[in-house]
Amino acid sequence: MRGRRYGPAVLLVLTGAAVLRVTLFSDLYLRYVQAGLRPYLIVSGVALVLLGVTTAALRREAYEDEGQGHVEHEGHGGPDEHDGHSHGAAGPRVAWLLTLPAVALLLFPPPALGSYSAGREAAQRAAQGVGSFPALPAGNPVELSVAQFGSRAIYDSGRSLKGRTVRMTGFVTHGDDGTWYVTRLLVSCCAADATTSKVEVRGDDAPPTDTWVTVTGAWHPRGKLGSDAAWPPVLDATSVRQVKQPADPYEKR
Repeated sequence: MRGRRYGPAVLLVLTGAAVLRVTLFSDLYLRYVQAGLRPYLIVSGVALVLLGVTTAALRREAYEDEGQGHVEHEGHGGPDEHDGHSHGAAGPRVAWLLTLPAVALLLFPPPALGSYSAGREAAQRAAQGVGSFPALPAGNPVELSVAQFGSRAIYDSGRSLKGRTVRMTGFVTHGDDGTWYVTRLLVSCCAADATTSKVEVRGDDAPPTDTWVTVTGAWHPRGKLGSDAAWPPVLDATSVRQVKQPADPYEKR
């Protein structure tokens, strides 16, 4: 009965510890939410741990008080067992299954979203018309996000990408016809609202799916600006270099 007695407290502490592990002691939280939410997650984790410790202390005190005034009759179970049922003040035993997700998050944090999530989503492009974009910084190559390159390639009437060498980083996804893409997921708040941005890469062999790469090359114009024929944008690669996954794997909208 002791384990069931402290079940809710253990669940609270495990959940709070898991949240603190991915926020206070590492950058793993960036796999799930934006950096600005970190302080709120830390406060939530600390609150859950304190609540769990307080709950355990109160339960211990309550059972000690009950034990002092309770005389257990021969042939009868304790205060948590009545008529053979497996529930009592601490709740049903099945509630212990709720600890599994908390333990999993504590010991094996899930990875960031990757090619599976990108492949399940139909192409979603920002609802914007063709127009001019601000000038790109001087010098080559110019660093762009996958989403920035895509927007300029599809909607920029000023053709600011023309004649420029660009460099972008993302993970590899593959198409059904042998094409491959450098891909990033864009988030507004957390991984749950992620959408996909991708650029077709030509001129180099495809790395394995989900490999993170930095690609350098030049824009390959195709299709009419703002039309479906211009999607996805194309990059003629001069260099494809494998890199480590960044601490923050998502681009911001």
